[in-house]
Amino acid sequence: MKATGIVRRIDELGRVVIPKEIRRTLRIREGDPLEIFTDREGEVILKKYSPIGELGDFAKEYAEALHLCLGHIAAICDKDNIIAVAGGSRKDLIDKPLHPDVEKLMISRERFLASAGSTEQIRITADDDGSTYTAAAIAPIISGGDAIGAVMLLSRDENAVMGRAEQKTCETAASFMGKQMEN
Repeated sequence: MKATGIVRRIDELGRVVIPKEIRRTLRIREGDPLEIFTDREGEVILKKYSPIGELGDFAKEYAEALHLCLGHIAAICDKDNIIAVAGGSRKDLIDKPLHPDVEKLMISRERFLASAGSTEQIRITADDDGSTYTAAAIAPIISGGDAIGAVMLLSRDENAVMGRAEQKTCETAASFMGKQMEN
């Protein structure tokens, strides 16, 4: 655990303000759920809660199935990070923060589809320079009316074609995962 040197007092209602710098660094926004943990030494730990994270093993298996069926890199993310990857290099994507472009897609509940050579491209991770993936199909995961993540099919192949079938596959997977979260 890393000390920040910041001290806050609890108010009469039991609230503690998380400093803006920490919220910005950890990408915690107003309304984001936080999970509370305690330990025997009296530490209280706040962790950003990811409902998709609870489906971690399931998400990994689903990504693997998508990759095996379609041959593209399959990735599943929550609102901030990629939590499951199959195909391609896992280290390039797993646990990486999302690029704001993907976050905007989720918030606006938009789908995205682009093939190799298309003028319309999207950056996937915050450190993506735009040349990493030549084709992509993305669909947001909606649960309880909220966008909680996305299912992505990606390719580095300069001749990759993402079409209606890949888009529908992403939408179906996203819908299924959203329903799993509601159960």
